[in-house]
Amino acid sequence: MDVTHPLATRFHRPGTRRALAVVAALAVTGLALSGCSAGEAASDDDTAKTLTVWFPGTNQTEIDLVTDTIVPAFEKETGAKVDVTYVDWADISTKLNSSFAGGTAPDVFGHGPAAAADFVANDRILDLDDYVSGLSDDDQADLAAALPGGQVGGVQYLMPLSLQGNLVMYDADAFTAAGLDPDNPPTTWEDLRAAAEKLTVRDDSGAITRSGFLTPSQAISRQQSFATFLFGNGGALVDDTGSEAAFDSTEGAEALDFFTSLYSGDDAVSANLGEDYSNAPAAQQPLVQGTAAMTVQSAQGMVQILAAAPDKDLRVMPALSFEGHDPAAFGGAGPGLMINADTKNADLSWKFIEYMLSADVSTEYTEGTGSIPVRASAADSDYAKNSPVISMFLSQTDYLVANPNVVGWTQIRDSLDKQLEQALNDVTSSQDALDQAAVEADKLLEANG
Repeated sequence: MDVTHPLATRFHRPGTRRALAVVAALAVTGLALSGCSAGEAASDDDTAKTLTVWFPGTNQTEIDLVTDTIVPAFEKETGAKVDVTYVDWADISTKLNSSFAGGTAPDVFGHGPAAAADFVANDRILDLDDYVSGLSDDDQADLAAALPGGQVGGVQYLMPLSLQGNLVMYDADAFTAAGLDPDNPPTTWEDLRAAAEKLTVRDDSGAITRSGFLTPSQAISRQQSFATFLFGNGGALVDDTGSEAAFDSTEGAEALDFFTSLYSGDDAVSANLGEDYSNAPAAQQPLVQGTAAMTVQSAQGMVQILAAAPDKDLRVMPALSFEGHDPAAFGGAGPGLMINADTKNADLSWKFIEYMLSADVSTEYTEGTGSIPVRASAADSDYAKNSPVISMFLSQTDYLVANPNVVGWTQIRDSLDKQLEQALNDVTSSQDALDQAAVEADKLLEANG
């Protein structure tokens, strides 16, 4: 029976040849949260104060939106002056450390959630629990999917500005040509592997010319791919207390065996191990070039791919699982804002963060950056309704799982990443690789205590 999968998103109908358009930026109106400072009149304390804010990254679209639209509107509402600086991701940690040492750190700064625990351990950022508790119940519920990603030890320190996640995008026409039903895509990794075998194309020498499935396998990104398989197999990266590694489990070894099998043996379905396809320009993406039938992508990547290939029937699968387990995918809270523990403008700093997270501004910001909104209610926005990619990701937020916010995580991640590389290249077994990585992880977790 031909039954369309309820969560398989279709992007192209026969006879329709239109690129997915990102909706034009919303006007900055009605920007206040319920009971939020964004809609309040400027106070004498705010007027003439200068707030320094650092954002990570150098995306020109984001820079223009924040500096030309969002910040001027905030300044008008509060009477304050906001001095915004954008710092390249490669330099943000170094420059922050230098500014802290020199007493010149900004009032508010952005970073990824993985860095939050280290800032907490070094007393660099403020506990935001009291501020968050001051939000209305409706606002807290609306932000519920994002807030845990900014917590360390159950305390809120970072306020995410967007969500992030990785799901599988697939070529519906390739499915049809291989005798697969594009309206009923795989729901488990086992089924995806079987479909990938049918979708893989080889030349006369046996070399793969079209991968049935690709997931990022380059440095650092392969840890995220492993995490998706691990979470979907019922596993975890660290234990419930955050004091010991948990990825060296049976679930972890099975997940890594699956990852390795994609590239190994006569029935391999993935080519070019270690190649960074995910950061290639949209027009050079494997799905666009026809060198892959299914690939793991971020929301931003998918939006760009659709714009680059408007004539292709490309769709997104919901989060997958291994048989007997709940769906899961790497994701959760994206980069967010924190408040310098030494700021003399704590309340104004919170007002700025609160303003960035207000319903309309938050949607405007995520639309402008092509990212996933932090608010559940954004599913009803024109941005989500006009973007099958964003609406799919919003429907899957309950299944997006982030790396743990524990002190030393970036070092643990890098150590694990090196061992994953060894297993993927058949230098060592999956279990041995994970065991070795766990030894290093436990040392770091104990040292950071």
